[in-house]
Amino acid sequence: MDTSPHLARPQWMSLLAQAEPAELAAAMTPFAPPADATWLRPPQTGLYMLRGRIGGTGPQFNLGEVSVTRCSVQIDGHIGHAWVRGSNTRHAELAACADAWLQDSDKHPQLSRQVLEPLRQSLQARREAASRKAAASKVEFFTVVRGE
Repeated sequence: MDTSPHLARPQWMSLLAQAEPAELAAAMTPFAPPADATWLRPPQTGLYMLRGRIGGTGPQFNLGEVSVTRCSVQIDGHIGHAWVRGSNTRHAELAACADAWLQDSDKHPQLSRQVLEPLRQSLQARREAASRKAAASKVEFFTVVRGE
């Protein structure tokens, strides 16, 4: 993920989708969906097929299915979309609202500061914790060469 202070739309949508639902809800408290919001696509949960390739170049195979919730909303002429893993409809609603408001140049700086930056720091902390946990279980293999 880009570490610049200004995220492009695909980057902020990714960040909103990867956020912990409780953290996103807390960050979006001052930005509750307005009463005049038009829900173009209310939250819908479905399945996506994950596909993979061995070595990144081999033939494709079906890896498995993952549940995804999608949502679209129109706020003040801006259309926000969200696709989040799992079946948390509130997460999808909040992410779609954030996407719509982040497209508004007047609200973007405030949302970037109050929503995106804390979510980015939290995601980075979770990734570092997972990396430390994986590094703690790393096994070094070596070969002892016998002098002959």
